[in-house]
Amino acid sequence: MSANSVAPGAQQKRFAAYLDRLALAAGHADRALPLKGYCTALLLDGERKSIEPMAARIAPNEVRQTHQSFHHLVADAPWSDEDLLAAVRGYTLSAMQKAGPLAAWIVDDTGWVKKGTHSVGVARQYCGRVGKQENCQVAVSLSVSTEEASLPIAWRLYLPEEWAHHNQRRKKAGVPNAIRFQTKPKIALEQIRAAVTRAIPTAAVLADPAYGNDTQFREGITELGLLYVVGVMSTMTVGEPRHQPLPPRAARPGPGRPPTRLRRDARHAPVAVKDLALALPAQAWKKVSWREGTRPRHKLCSRFAALRVRPAHRDEKRTEVRAEQWLLMEWPQEEEAPTKYWLSTLSPHTPLRDLVRLAKHRWIIERDYEELKQELGLDHYEGRGWRGFHHHATLCTAAYGFLVAERSRFSPSARVGRLVLPVPEVPPQFHPRGSPGTCPAP
Repeated sequence: MSANSVAPGAQQKRFAAYLDRLALAAGHADRALPLKGYCTALLLDGERKSIEPMAARIAPNEVRQTHQSFHHLVADAPWSDEDLLAAVRGYTLSAMQKAGPLAAWIVDDTGWVKKGTHSVGVARQYCGRVGKQENCQVAVSLSVSTEEASLPIAWRLYLPEEWAHHNQRRKKAGVPNAIRFQTKPKIALEQIRAAVTRAIPTAAVLADPAYGNDTQFREGITELGLLYVVGVMSTMTVGEPRHQPLPPRAARPGPGRPPTRLRRDARHAPVAVKDLALALPAQAWKKVSWREGTRPRHKLCSRFAALRVRPAHRDEKRTEVRAEQWLLMEWPQEEEAPTKYWLSTLSPHTPLRDLVRLAKHRWIIERDYEELKQELGLDHYEGRGWRGFHHHATLCTAAYGFLVAERSRFSPSARVGRLVLPVPEVPPQFHPRGSPGTCPAP
């Protein structure tokens, strides 16, 4: 690769071509300039990535006009998030896959603390960022990942029931009529179904126990022809191969339908995965390493065991036993009991190391969330509407997609701050609303 291909000028040309692609996907020609400016402003240095300070960075001599065009682009303009994300995906995936095929589709959600009650979807709910119940917004995402890079390809705000059933709040925030209350696993399954429809290269689906413990979520993935490795809770019940449900009772003489449901008794009862793990002999646990840690030449490793089981949730109401799948369990040496569990429909011949590597691969999107929030302002949007939230998330993903492509082109060490873009000088007297030293609005 020539030195010219990594020079700032070459990078800026690639970025300009990328923005042209996005502008076409946004539809109306009047959206091209504000879209390009918005994505550029997201990538520039600055602590706050809300509309006003971004307008000042990108056009310091025309802050008011730029602010208005940015606001219209995000809060009001009816362009398609799906079309723009498709353009991002087409550009970024081709760069990501040069180093190897997709390794996983990853389901997760992320939240951010939000004051007040008027921003769409805000409610007191669990926020993973602070690790407790908090007033926040939560969005479900679907990402695609290779071994080295990952990219969100779908976002959907979780709408709590208190919002979903409140017509006045819905109307004020512009929530579409088609949006009804859905659990997070149902939202994620819709995103997966849409990705299959769009013929995105498939891979095993990864998710944490908040999704993996949902039987309909797992079965929905299987019905779509996809494999999965999903976390489950320690209380989930499974049947060991030797303790499967009994067949239906024999039909009695006389009229009436013959019994069709499976049966359980004391000898064929399901068992919680934690109890099953604790009952395993010591030799069942193997030390496995799965990737390099943050310290040089330090591999992450732990003890794991895996065996074939059948999920047992309400199988006494079923007429056929569920297919066998893997139960993967982790028991770190320093812990008093097993700590994590996964179910997987990967091949029965899958080596333990490959099961572990894929189960642990979900960590990669934590890096995406961190950079999208800390560097690109995913959680900085100050609007209150449904459209504005999703447009902002899409544009943050668009800016991030270019960074992912650049790292895939050269080296993962090309961090966010390495992008070389011309930055106009912000007037020293400019202070965004709410910053120290500004007067409150009347």
